[in-house]
Amino acid sequence: MRSLRIVNVGMEALTAHKLRTFLMMAGTLVGVSALTVVMAMGKGTERKIMKRIQNFGPDAIMIPAGGGKRPGPDMSTTTLTIEDAEAIRREVPGLRIVSPMAWNFQMNLKRDDRQYQAIVWGVEPSWHDAFEWYTVSGEGISGDDVATQARVCILGWTVKEELFGKEDPIGQHLYINRVRLQVKGVLEKRGTSPMGGDFDNRLILPLTTAMRRVMNVDHLGAIRAITEDRSCLSEQGAKIEELLRRRHHIVPPEEADFRVITAEVIAKFATGSSRTLSILLTVLAGLSLLVGGVVLMNILLISVKERTKEIGLRRAVGASQRDVFTQFLAESLTVTLFGMAIGLLAGWGLCAVLPRFTEMPIAMSWQPIALAAAAAMLVGTFFGIQPARRAARLDPVEALR
Repeated sequence: MRSLRIVNVGMEALTAHKLRTFLMMAGTLVGVSALTVVMAMGKGTERKIMKRIQNFGPDAIMIPAGGGKRPGPDMSTTTLTIEDAEAIRREVPGLRIVSPMAWNFQMNLKRDDRQYQAIVWGVEPSWHDAFEWYTVSGEGISGDDVATQARVCILGWTVKEELFGKEDPIGQHLYINRVRLQVKGVLEKRGTSPMGGDFDNRLILPLTTAMRRVMNVDHLGAIRAITEDRSCLSEQGAKIEELLRRRHHIVPPEEADFRVITAEVIAKFATGSSRTLSILLTVLAGLSLLVGGVVLMNILLISVKERTKEIGLRRAVGASQRDVFTQFLAESLTVTLFGMAIGLLAGWGLCAVLPRFTEMPIAMSWQPIALAAAAAMLVGTFFGIQPARRAARLDPVEALR
């Protein structure tokens, strides 16, 4: 009962000076709000990365043409060939699928009076299993299609919507570079690509048709390999790099004319930009809490000076140093805990609004509550001790004077 009475006295002092109380909690409020948003962004980014890894394939190795650390495709490199894919299939053990691909990322498609620009891929039948991407209607690319350079194609969902709308496209025709193609199937809707683009904005052709009839090239854009054992992924990636360097006559430290990309590389790329923003916001949140703590301490020190007579009177009627210390420390903790509660509400409000105006990934969780409570307790205790000690050490006689 005694402790509860002391806390009640502290609460009355806080409610008597509402503006001063708000200024004391402002720093904690801002810091906790920023902390909540940062953690929601981190959780959202983590989920987004996991979704991208699932889209890419956790057991996949992608070997696109073009060296360097650039994440996107390189259309200018012409050294990756079908023979390279055959060599990987033959010399790297433990690979379940090796699927060569030719591609062009800006090709005009035409159907009657409709035109649309999409990504065009030339693939072998194994492509469907390599990406686990099959047709929802019609048929996929077959071995006969590749062997005969068949003039057939499979539509991604976005291409189907743009060129055919609600019509059934199976059996109908479209043109690429004046080459007439018959629609053989429509791919499953896939959504966002590992690099953040539209995975469904593509059209699939037999590899030979793409290379000889449509694109007129003799090189590949990429090779995709699927491992039988995920634990061997790094080792197989290293073997593929060594094999292709040897075939292309590239000696380290000379830069390779290809890249070997795994899910780990995709994750590192995806977290690169978001990590910088998260660090910046975390530092700002920490500074807000620190500044808020300093402001809290200084206002409490001023409050001690203003309430000297009150403290002297309490001591004179029997309050101990411990009672006075507890009262002022309780005031400090109460202010920071209220600031934490309002900060959490403000942070959740921002998390609800941000996705409507930005593409920032947000995912709420319980962790901000625990971390905000710990931060508020730490700030309230650490910065409240000095004012509480000063108030407790006042000489009652001098205070009453």
